[in-house]
Amino acid sequence: MSEAPEKQKRDRIGIILTGLYICLLVASVAIIGKIIYIQLVWKPSSKIETALTPRRQTRTLEPVRGNIIDCKGRLLAMSYPVYDIHMDCSVRLGEFAKMRDREAAAKKEAAWMEEAGKLAEALAATLPGKTAEQYYSLIKEGRSKGRKYVPIARGIDRSTMLRIKQFPLFREGPNKGGYIEHQRYVRKYPYGRLARRTIGFVRDNSAAVANTHIGLEGRFDAVLHGKDGRECLRMTDYGSVRDFDSTYTKAVDGLDLRTTIDIDIQELADRALRAEIDSLADIDGGCLVLMEVKTGAIRAMVNLQRDPSRGGALEEITNHAIGRKCEPGSVFKTVTLLTAVDDGYVKSLDETMPTNHGWVAGTGLKQDIHIADWEREYKTREISIYDGFKISSNYVLSTIAVNNYRNRTRHFIEKIYSYGLGDSFDFDLEGLVTPTIPRVPEKRELNATTLGSVGFGYSTEETPLHILTFYNAIANKGRMMKPYLVEDTERDGVVRDRRGPAILNGSICSKAAADTVTRALIAVTEEGTAKRLKNAKCTVAGKTGTSFATFENGQYSDREGRHKYQGTFVGFFPAEDPQYSIVCSVYSKPTKKQYQGGGIPARTVRTVVDHLVDTQPYWRNSVKKAK
Repeated sequence: MSEAPEKQKRDRIGIILTGLYICLLVASVAIIGKIIYIQLVWKPSSKIETALTPRRQTRTLEPVRGNIIDCKGRLLAMSYPVYDIHMDCSVRLGEFAKMRDREAAAKKEAAWMEEAGKLAEALAATLPGKTAEQYYSLIKEGRSKGRKYVPIARGIDRSTMLRIKQFPLFREGPNKGGYIEHQRYVRKYPYGRLARRTIGFVRDNSAAVANTHIGLEGRFDAVLHGKDGRECLRMTDYGSVRDFDSTYTKAVDGLDLRTTIDIDIQELADRALRAEIDSLADIDGGCLVLMEVKTGAIRAMVNLQRDPSRGGALEEITNHAIGRKCEPGSVFKTVTLLTAVDDGYVKSLDETMPTNHGWVAGTGLKQDIHIADWEREYKTREISIYDGFKISSNYVLSTIAVNNYRNRTRHFIEKIYSYGLGDSFDFDLEGLVTPTIPRVPEKRELNATTLGSVGFGYSTEETPLHILTFYNAIANKGRMMKPYLVEDTERDGVVRDRRGPAILNGSICSKAAADTVTRALIAVTEEGTAKRLKNAKCTVAGKTGTSFATFENGQYSDREGRHKYQGTFVGFFPAEDPQYSIVCSVYSKPTKKQYQGGGIPARTVRTVVDHLVDTQPYWRNSVKKAK
């Protein structure tokens, strides 16, 4: 009898558990079904979705742009923080509106506006441009219209920002005082417009405008810019906050760029060239490049151009040194002489040739005025190569080219290319143009007249940097160094990528040929067309050159008989142990005056040379310091 009730009890429990299991199973199926329905089928109301889903936005984190520094670590371009201040004039309006006691709310609003008046007075005393009444009206209008982003100050420094942050209202923070600050970086050039065309210019670090950058700022924009970061923001009732549930990418600041520029030498060169051409309205512009002989490091690169928008003031607008190619004139005669000496056609500078009244046999080249003067002064019909080079005779160098290369014009042109005077090369600035060299016809020789004109610097086009690179190789006993402006990239003073010197051609000529030509170049400065350098504080070897730019009709003069001159001096010093090579070119407007390489360029170079001898350590204990 006792077992029956116990069994009935167990049956009831089993039924109950089974019922619970079925209920839970049905509930689970329903929940799973509901989840599947919500995930795959159900769509919430757009209004509900907007109200319940926090707004998100993605913000690009801008890196700090790297600095550009000179060879001694002095800042040429830097980025520094400035601050833009705005005001949320709508703060606490909602709080005051919800107050049941309207009189108390009005008192609080009046107190807030009283603080706004004090803020306006403090702003007017600190920031120029607006009075206290104007600032107060700005805040009052912004509050009446519920504006959340009223501009107060732009581009202020950190110390000013910290002062403003403690003004009435603003000291209460963004939620009560409406204070909003935004930090950004701007570019500063401590030396103003000095070397501006070389350094370049940017207003900010935006990659979107990188293609508008010039100079080193443009050429190395990717290195200086760094890598953008990215963060997601979630919008709240009190502004935006970082969304920690989303991906965050930290910005990587740009690397610093150490240049070869010595800003002291740059300033010296800039000042020397300006002093020579600033007062001459006929001079349109000029350039000067100073380079270390053994490395190719450019210590100064000056590019001046008249700026009509600034009343004709000389500014760094155009990079003449790399972007302007012209017929080089007599500075190219050194190419002809070096080629003939290195090939063995000229064994001694003392060799003579008949003057022939300056007519080059077998060509259409006309009389050379230098030869006419020579015949008249010395009563002779012969001239040595040494003297012909010294007085910059077109006839002598044309005769050397025509007599020795009439049947080997291809070889002559190939030698010009081997000197780096026919090609562009990878330079640290964009815009290095390719020289123009005559092409030798297939299975024929170059016209003798063209060959002769190439011999004294016409029928070709070269940039000042190409000419300087060639002369630097002569100073370096035949080794042609690649000109460069960037030593390395750095982060916090630690070198990341070293660039440094590079060789373009290990030997453009024999050492003996370089020494022979150097002797001829010294004659130019001691006895010839560059005698303004004779009494320089060290011996300078170099060559003058004067050429005409063509007008639109292809002629070298206009209807009024005016010319556009390019006057150049290029050389190296001290001649006995070359440390620096230098080129200076000036460009005239159409004029009837003469602007030759032995004038302004030679005087400018003299100023630079004398100053360097007086200030550079090399000359302090040097027995080579001249006269």
